[in-house]
Amino acid sequence: MFYNADGGLTTIGYTSVAILVFALIVLISVITEKDKKIGTTQIAFTSMAIALATAFSMLKLFAMPMGGSVTLLSMFLVTLVAYWYGPAAGILGGVVYGLLQMAIDPYIVSIPQMLIDYPFAFGALGLAGFLRNMKNGLIKGYILGIFGRFFFSFLSGVIFFGMYAPESFSMFGSDIPLNAYTYSALYNGGYIFTEGALTVSILMVPAVRKSMEHLRGMATDGTSRKVRNV
Repeated sequence: MFYNADGGLTTIGYTSVAILVFALIVLISVITEKDKKIGTTQIAFTSMAIALATAFSMLKLFAMPMGGSVTLLSMFLVTLVAYWYGPAAGILGGVVYGLLQMAIDPYIVSIPQMLIDYPFAFGALGLAGFLRNMKNGLIKGYILGIFGRFFFSFLSGVIFFGMYAPESFSMFGSDIPLNAYTYSALYNGGYIFTEGALTVSILMVPAVRKSMEHLRGMATDGTSRKVRNV
């Protein structure tokens, strides 16, 4: 059994996560590589981004009672892998990050819920890679990635946690009715899009965008680039 009655992982679960994380990081390094010299660089930068995202995920501005929190740029750091190496590597990087989140702070009620909330939801951040070569691709890709994560988190909320939705909530002296769909949208959208708005506001700073483009050059060909399609 991968998880116990308290929603945590068992020894078998932790061992399986460790094996999957190692295998996926190796796979990321070869899935889109044409130049063998870049393989080591890709592993190093991907591992660095995921490690930083994991560390930053612990810096929570606030946390929700049944999972989810506003963190310091953790989702953005995951989407950087997609920005550097494309959607395939980005999705796999997101899956790795999701598995690490599952190992660090699991909340598991079933195998389907585990898959949707962790590898699927965080893997969707890698969709950012589809927009990486567009003008303002860094920001547009990030927004696409967090919408991808929201979709799976919303789906999980409706299917697995909808029964916890209150019948209504009070606002401006009126009771507004709720159902599983509106509850999941408000619950998951609240923390995902709050972090998203904070991150985009930081990325709008010219110095930050310039630094991200230089970092992309180092991650892909070992050189800095002029600011272009950031």
